[in-house]
Amino acid sequence: MTGLRLLVCLLFFSAVCNAQQLSLFTQYRENLTVINPAAIESDYFVFGSPFTIGASYRAQWVGLRNGPRTQTLRANYLHDGGGSVAFNFGGYVINDQTGPTGLTGIYGKIGGVLTDDPQYGGLSIGMTAGFTQFQVRSSEINLRDENDPLAGENQSQMYPDVGVGVFMYKAVGGRFADDYIYGGVSVPQVLGLDLTFQNDQGQFSTQRVRHFYGQFGYYKFFSDDSFLEPSLWVKYTPNAPVNVDLNLRYQLPAALWIGAGGSSAKAVHLETGLFLGDNVGNNNILRIGYGFDHNFSSFGPTAGSTHEINLSLSLRR
Repeated sequence: MTGLRLLVCLLFFSAVCNAQQLSLFTQYRENLTVINPAAIESDYFVFGSPFTIGASYRAQWVGLRNGPRTQTLRANYLHDGGGSVAFNFGGYVINDQTGPTGLTGIYGKIGGVLTDDPQYGGLSIGMTAGFTQFQVRSSEINLRDENDPLAGENQSQMYPDVGVGVFMYKAVGGRFADDYIYGGVSVPQVLGLDLTFQNDQGQFSTQRVRHFYGQFGYYKFFSDDSFLEPSLWVKYTPNAPVNVDLNLRYQLPAALWIGAGGSSAKAVHLETGLFLGDNVGNNNILRIGYGFDHNFSSFGPTAGSTHEINLSLSLRR
């Protein structure tokens, strides 16, 4: 049991040091409603689409055996039918696995935008609530003691989870069209996690701490239907350094977009993608994006690169 406890502790100690206890995203704008339950989908700003569904797959530290793998499936609907509050509904499913440990969660979301017209800005408040199953597959761990009483016993527990967020955005009159500026703060895991797995012969425990996020960005539109979007994602976890991601995305007049950025953890981000909509005679919008990360830290072993794929479908009014 000592070996199992040590492995679990090391896994989570490493996670805290790298702001990794909750899932990371390269193209975090695509999963902004997962990061912040009050956030508005980017397709609403760009295309005016009130309903978006999306999916993503992320393979982190590809050069490391049993590196993190994250899958998400999300949906979000902004009902802007009039009144002083535009209701914001949605939810997501997430599966995050790192070696023998992992979690699977399902969340519903509800919120509202305080505004006279959500197309021109507002203050959004939202929360998520759901359940998460945390698993430890003991059968996949090589224990020092072959007779360890927990050897071969897979463990899992369900626990409730709640997230909250605040998000503000505003249309800024530009030369050719209304630009948008936005910002928000969120705590996606308010309840935290303190679990104990045990049987008749022993036990071990694991903890996860709250994460505090900040999101900021700006959409600058041009007359040729292109736009530029600088964005920032700030992550803070107690007893760990603040992590900052800064990215710049450019949507070309055609279907293609490109982007680049970096983080304070010495990671470089690259992304590209395309959208299929009016340009192919489709009233709705299908977007396909790919993100790539590489870390240039000068200490520790090389963990490899990260690859991420995002798909989303947005329905027009």
